[in-house]
Amino acid sequence: MLPVPQNDSRAPMNRPAATLSPGPLVLAGMILVAALTRVLPHPPNFSPVEAIALFGGAYFASRRWAAMVPLLAMLVSDVALGAMHGGGYASYLGGASFWSVYACTALSVVLGFGLRGRVSGARVLGYALAGSVIFFLVTNAAACFSNPIYPRNAQGIAAAYIAGIPFFRWTVLGTLFYSAALFGGFALLRRQVPALRAQTI
Repeated sequence: MLPVPQNDSRAPMNRPAATLSPGPLVLAGMILVAALTRVLPHPPNFSPVEAIALFGGAYFASRRWAAMVPLLAMLVSDVALGAMHGGGYASYLGGASFWSVYACTALSVVLGFGLRGRVSGARVLGYALAGSVIFFLVTNAAACFSNPIYPRNAQGIAAAYIAGIPFFRWTVLGTLFYSAALFGGFALLRRQVPALRAQTI
């Protein structure tokens, strides 16, 4: 049997074992933890919904994962809320309000793409406010068309928006709070972990 030449492609090579990059796991973990805070007591609409979407859109290199992870995290938290609150919450699942929240999450992921490589305090603030406005417009329009108390016309939409104004401040405050926690916390983490320092991971 002839010896295998050193440059033969069949020769054994000392290749490092493939490893999974920690970046996507860190992002997914942060998003899931933030989403699960929805089970804690909080003011109405004070939630991480827009913040996790912006955060995923800003940092996941894969746009597919940028959308899937926040949506799946939302679903996990909704299942947890359903288990906690029973039939009253189960009636929300799959309804118009439910789908409007998920639509807002997807839209804010796309909005978060604009932060890629350009994350700063001022930009995150602006995008968080824009995401809050999107959430207000979409979810209150859905409330108009799903709630029989509102007529299906301009007056009904206007009434739904007026009814939603008291909750809008909590949407803004929640989005700002969770955006500061996610983006700020990740910025601190990146200083300690070189593997997380790429613009997207």
